[in-house]
Amino acid sequence: MAREFPLVLVAFDLLYANGADYTRRSYQDRRQALERLLVKKGRIRVVERLIAKTPAQLRYFFDEQVERGLEGVIAKRLDAPYEAGARNLNWIKLKQTYGAKLSDTVDAVVVGYLRGRGIRARLGIGAILVSAYDAKTDTFPTVAKVGTGFSEEEWTKLRTQLDEIRVPRKPARVIARITPDVWTEPKYVVSILADQVTRSPVHTCGLDESGSGLALRFPRVVGGVRDDKSPEDATTVREIKQMSTQAHRVTRRKTTGTGI
Repeated sequence: MAREFPLVLVAFDLLYANGADYTRRSYQDRRQALERLLVKKGRIRVVERLIAKTPAQLRYFFDEQVERGLEGVIAKRLDAPYEAGARNLNWIKLKQTYGAKLSDTVDAVVVGYLRGRGIRARLGIGAILVSAYDAKTDTFPTVAKVGTGFSEEEWTKLRTQLDEIRVPRKPARVIARITPDVWTEPKYVVSILADQVTRSPVHTCGLDESGSGLALRFPRVVGGVRDDKSPEDATTVREIKQMSTQAHRVTRRKTTGTGI
């Protein structure tokens, strides 16, 4: 089994070890302690890192990770302690820019929402489940779960709007494998930017023979709810498939060097 699936656990930080709390120590101290505790080789490894002295070094390291198929890098201050759940400049996620492969937005239909955790829990909404429109079957298969793009005020307003059309069970026209905390009638349309379209085992848009669907990767809402579009005006499954094909062609050209 290990030879067939050579899995590796990559450790990226140290919080507690040998009875000692490391969370208040600097990242540099935590990293050095982590390297002392873990062997260089084996199934448990320390994450690769670079101490960047210039923006150019950081950019080069970032591009290397993306080329390897990773989402990006996490940039940390060397003197910063570990703060669980905190969002500040001590720890920044750097990902591929949204829209890097999809030049157009996707107009998707909201079919439910999840209550969220952490800071979103007090808002009662943390993410929305959205669908594309299948014109052939007049249904709404899901294509993404979106948790970014709204301000707190906009999240609160959206929850009020969705609660007015909430239903006790999944609407008949919605095709979904994910069950949100609250189902809603397909009514509101939102515009979404995403990095790319990928195959997904949990979404139902454009199912292939293996049962795998299409999903938006790194989606975020732009512009709020669209009052000028009905659910049937949303981006279709056919259009999502076309986006996926176009993105695949671009990626292939970049990989093989056959053109730009």
